[in-house]
Amino acid sequence: MSARAWLALWAVYVIWGSTYLGIELAGETIPPVFAAGVRFLLAGALMGGWVAVRRGRAPFRVGRSELASAMLVGVLLLGANAMLFVAERRVPIGLASLLIASVPLWIVLLRTVSGDRPRRVALVGVVTGFAGIALLVRPGGGASSGGILLVLGSASIWATGSFLSSRLPLPPDAFVATAIEMLAGGAMLLPLGLVLAGDESLGPASWSGRSLAGLAYLVLIGSLVGYTAYVWLLAHIPIGTVATYAYVNPVVAILLGVIVLDEGVTWQIAAGATVVLASVALVIRNEAAQVVEPFAE
Repeated sequence: MSARAWLALWAVYVIWGSTYLGIELAGETIPPVFAAGVRFLLAGALMGGWVAVRRGRAPFRVGRSELASAMLVGVLLLGANAMLFVAERRVPIGLASLLIASVPLWIVLLRTVSGDRPRRVALVGVVTGFAGIALLVRPGGGASSGGILLVLGSASIWATGSFLSSRLPLPPDAFVATAIEMLAGGAMLLPLGLVLAGDESLGPASWSGRSLAGLAYLVLIGSLVGYTAYVWLLAHIPIGTVATYAYVNPVVAILLGVIVLDEGVTWQIAAGATVVLASVALVIRNEAAQVVEPFAE
């Protein structure tokens, strides 16, 4: 690969692996669902504006079915992401990232249920992957069971959105499709966040500098820079190589959790991580043509 391709790939590795830390910081003082809504509305508006400045209005001329499909996918994907915002108040970011890494496993299950016939080796990867998840969440691990259920629900809903995105008519321009998805998801999450905030303050004056920095990082770096690098990679290197982000991101998240948040790594996490990531690698190598929507967009 060229030096530019390596740089873009490592950008996706590091940026999307670090978004788990950004979510943790943003949710410290900003109501989590509200923070997710703000993130995606701002990111969608900025991405749409960037496309309009570079290429005018033409890319936004999409049919009703394409618009409706993009909005549906956006509600699913970004609703799942909002669940992660909530869960990270209860679950260490390293564990959360490992459970989210199971998205390709869920997609294989959805393909099987829908009548597709994944390769047998991919099904083996699914079985061993869920065995690894069982090891990660077994009693005594110290994580909140409610938080774990939220992360697993997030992964399964994200997988559903990714699965549908490969079967529904979406706008042909990837950036336009993503901008619509972000705006639709953000428009759903913002009012929901207002309702769910409860006694938490929605005034920026009560938000810490760490939370504001985390939110800004998610919007500008996680959503815009990371996604731009991802789309460029899809056009220039094999999808199987691009998909390796799915099992590198958790490693980055675990390291940041240890270094920045002083999270511990138990034998249970280490063993479960090894099984889950090896299984995901096995599935991705055998299902490379199945594009998975990036979780951290």
